[in-house]
Amino acid sequence: MILTFTITFFVLGLVIGSFLNVIICRYNTGKSLGGKSACMSCQNKLRWYELVPLFSFVALQGRCKTCKTKISIAYPLVELATGLIFLALFLKFKNLFFINTFIFTVTYAYYAIMFSLLVVITAYDLRHKIIPDALSFIFGILAFAGLFLFTSYGFYPHIPSVSEFSGAVIALPLTLFWLISRGTWMGLGDAKLAIGIGWLLGLSGALSGLVIAFWSGAIVGICLVVLSKNRKIGKMGMKSEIPFAPFLVFGAFVAFIFELNFFVI
Repeated sequence: MILTFTITFFVLGLVIGSFLNVIICRYNTGKSLGGKSACMSCQNKLRWYELVPLFSFVALQGRCKTCKTKISIAYPLVELATGLIFLALFLKFKNLFFINTFIFTVTYAYYAIMFSLLVVITAYDLRHKIIPDALSFIFGILAFAGLFLFTSYGFYPHIPSVSEFSGAVIALPLTLFWLISRGTWMGLGDAKLAIGIGWLLGLSGALSGLVIAFWSGAIVGICLVVLSKNRKIGKMGMKSEIPFAPFLVFGAFVAFIFELNFFVI
């Protein structure tokens, strides 16, 4: 039974991931989120079998059926990432699913929305090297509201502790990096995003996520420097701009799912 539900929530994530791709591609372009999807190159309207999350990309071998233009690998990656996130959220709260369906539904819906927002922010930052203030603001408002409605164990209206409120202090070192480097080390958008992450995870969880973010960022940075020595891969040295939001989101997700607590607070 667990396997059946796990697959169901994974598929749900794939479907939601497909919709997130629409938001990522059309956000700030003036295009409506409604209407039929079309190829970005030939503008041919896509049929249903070209829109099946993840599987259509594989079946079409990553190319438009009409004009044979390559489809960005970002599309299936967003779908897969969202599917895995939805799967992981189910496994985290699966006990609630069998104990109290209402509490599970409210809890799952909230965190699914929060991490879906983070997926959009991550993909947008990777594509445009900027985090939209509007998305960070929405995420921050929802995270602040969640302080009063959720704990790491699920839906539970309560008065937040000082450590939950103070989670936003993780934005301070990022803001300091931005000020000292005048925006070359860190963007101010990362600090704004960190405020919401701090409220979502609480101080200890947010600090743990921040540690993972810096570790993973350092590892990826070192790998890129090493790979830059390969002429076939191209130049990607220390001056290459690497968005930090994806690492912030990755760290936050890992800290949340595994309830990491590197610091006793």
